[in-house]
Amino acid sequence: MAIVTVDFDGTLYQGNSFKVMFQAGKKTFGLKQWGVVFTGMLKSLWLGLIRGKNALRLQFFKAFAKTFKGKTTEELEDFFQELVHIGKEEVNRGLVQTIKEHQRNGDTIILLSGALHPFLEAFAKELQLDVHIISTELKLDSSGLCTGEVGQIINGDEKVRQVEKWLEKAELNHTNEIWAYADSESDIPLLNYVEHPIVVNPNQDMKLIAKKNKWPIFAS
Repeated sequence: MAIVTVDFDGTLYQGNSFKVMFQAGKKTFGLKQWGVVFTGMLKSLWLGLIRGKNALRLQFFKAFAKTFKGKTTEELEDFFQELVHIGKEEVNRGLVQTIKEHQRNGDTIILLSGALHPFLEAFAKELQLDVHIISTELKLDSSGLCTGEVGQIINGDEKVRQVEKWLEKAELNHTNEIWAYADSESDIPLLNYVEHPIVVNPNQDMKLIAKKNKWPIFAS
């Protein structure tokens, strides 16, 4: 049995989860929520100038999560189901079929992504994929309402740490073959970690990195 990790943005999902969150927000957000988002955008732009593109994305991500403060799990489910409805045409159908082939071979699939956990849950349900999900959690308070805060963002080296934690919890070890389907430079630590790195729909820079490391490219 192999362990197969699959990234979301740019890999299983060929769109951009930030973009579809904006689109869904247009239907549901009020002035207060948009104020939170745009304040966060200004801060993220400042951090981006100082610390780079990744810091910009992370800060914006946290700002958007604050708009969910006070929402019930049912309200969150409705919002993320709307994201699926908006973005389902950009699913990488070729990769979905590859995932299902892995499952027929008895492999275990993990969606491993910095995207929000309820978004991935909704997408997995829509695609009828029975998978484990390791992703960025939205925090809930003791009454089950969203606090507007997120847990550890699953990105870069953190993906490797999370896979190792999952293996330990499942009482498995690295003698199991591990695959990774991913698309970006932030995934390089994970691609270096696994036995079977597969680069999905890479940009030009990532194509050069894949060629240098002799990593196969999955093009849909």
